[in-house]
Amino acid sequence: MEINKEYMVIDNFLDKDIFLNIKNTMEGDLPWFLTKQINLNQDINDLTSAFVHVFFQDKGEDGICISRFFNLSIPILTKINMYKLLRIKGNFYPNSQTKIIHEKHVDYDFQHKGAIYYINSNDGLTIINDNIEINSIENRLLIFNSGLPHCSTTTTDSKFRMNINFNFI
Repeated sequence: MEINKEYMVIDNFLDKDIFLNIKNTMEGDLPWFLTKQINLNQDINDLTSAFVHVFFQDKGEDGICISRFFNLSIPILTKINMYKLLRIKGNFYPNSQTKIIHEKHVDYDFQHKGAIYYINSNDGLTIINDNIEINSIENRLLIFNSGLPHCSTTTTDSKFRMNINFNFI
């Protein structure tokens, strides 16, 4: 476990059987949807594409959206200390010839936390505050202040980069 004031990294976060169930489902049966935005600051362009699966979204007065695959997130949720869940979103970035660094963003404009659960190992990164680079290692969990500027990258050494993004209070 790596702990810093701004983040915490936990390797081998889930038992192997639970991890493999999540990975196999996300690589197999999970429906992915092409997104027009990498984040609120960046639309997809000719150089990159991304797919998402929203497991859970609190839409405030408009209610809550829950995927039929929500149960995949339960083993992770039970190990994260939180008061309120805001969103769970799967991210799928196809391979790119060169590593593309996406635009920096914050997930919400109020105090909250984020967690990223990495599904596969690859050379993609999560970059926090321009100076903290977290490698994509399968079965790794990153917990951080997602109100800090951060971004993702594509991968060049794997067919895809896949993770699950959690936002919570």
